Amino acid sequence: MQRFRLRYDTTVWTRNLILFAITLFLARFGQGLLDGTRMNFFIETLDLTEGQVLWLEGVRELPGLGLIFLAALTMRLPLMRQGTLALFLMGVGYFVHAFVGSYSALLLAVVAGSFGFHLWAPLNSAIGLALSNKQNAGYVLGALTSVGSLAGIAGMGAISLISGLLPSMPLTTYYVVGGIVIVVSSLLLYLLPKHLGTTEVEPSRILIKGRYWRYYVLIFFSGARKLVLGSFITLMLVENFGLRVWHISTLTLVSSVLTLALSPAMGRIIDRRGEQVTTPLSYAVLALCCFGYAVVGNLWILIALWIIIKLVTPFGLGLSTYVYRTAPPEELTPTLTAGVTFDHISSVGVPFLAGALLPIIDYQGVFLASAVLILISIPFARALQVQTEAAATLVLSPAE
Repeated sequence: MQRFRLRYDTTVWTRNLILFAITLFLARFGQGLLDGTRMNFFIETLDLTEGQVLWLEGVRELPGLGLIFLAALTMRLPLMRQGTLALFLMGVGYFVHAFVGSYSALLLAVVAGSFGFHLWAPLNSAIGLALSNKQNAGYVLGALTSVGSLAGIAGMGAISLISGLLPSMPLTTYYVVGGIVIVVSSLLLYLLPKHLGTTEVEPSRILIKGRYWRYYVLIFFSGARKLVLGSFITLMLVENFGLRVWHISTLTLVSSVLTLALSPAMGRIIDRRGEQVTTPLSYAVLALCCFGYAVVGNLWILIALWIIIKLVTPFGLGLSTYVYRTAPPEELTPTLTAGVTFDHISSVGVPFLAGALLPIIDYQGVFLASAVLILISIPFARALQVQTEAAATLVLSPAE
């Protein structure tokens, strides 16, 4: 009984954490409805050209590049209000997609939704960390990752079911429903106590400190390999082995189910072993997988490596827990926000470089270069040192 109370009455699965998990589920479910139909909506419903779609995709990433400056406008708001505003902007932006009458109006809707989406990216981790403590932060983020995976599975299932039963339903309906669901999630987040995550010292609007340079370097490397570990692997499997949409969807579903089941345990490993161990270990596995994609020609082995990559990815939560365990509370959100900007600097630039070099070095060259890049990041990950003595105390504990 004592063990039960320690687990549930103090820092894990409080009423506030449960409410936030429901909020996160709805937000991810709404995003899943939109992500699963976005390209079809642009091409089939709005009749956009390939060039217009590429422009939209580029514009969609601009708020991520400048997030450190855009977030400065809201940084002094309470953490929960920042999250509410981010989700509300995202939901309204996506909802408006269904009613735009021109390409210019569509660009404005994309920017609004993207600003909310990118603002939410560091905030959802910051809120999860505010609802945890330094001993179980990895587990809490891992559990919330599982919630996101469950929402993704539900979103994929909903699209498959609805498109099968109502094949003639307009794609605009998904944007209406998805936008409304995300707005509802913002209202649920508003119900969380305003003072959660409040700090004694007012947070800086913009914060880049030398003490977090390892985090900045690692998040930059993370963004650089993001496209290769995602889109390039999928593209190679489709082009070289002829995998169809249902093959990729099935692989995505399998990896989502495994992530749902294993993320909390992986978070526990981060808590027990520390970021200095789990982060470089995960990088070593990712490097081996990239090397495998460069030299292996067996489809089944490549599929196994694809699933391993998806399984190892949650160990990336260690970068967020490292900042949480190291930084004073007032520096947590602005540091995570700066991380999103560093991530986008590389994740936006590397695809252009990889695309330009692909005809010369082929997929094998891209994967080998990615393996080398990941290996280079391992010494920086090994140098992660949690300095808990530098961290101040939240005004209110997560359980309140």
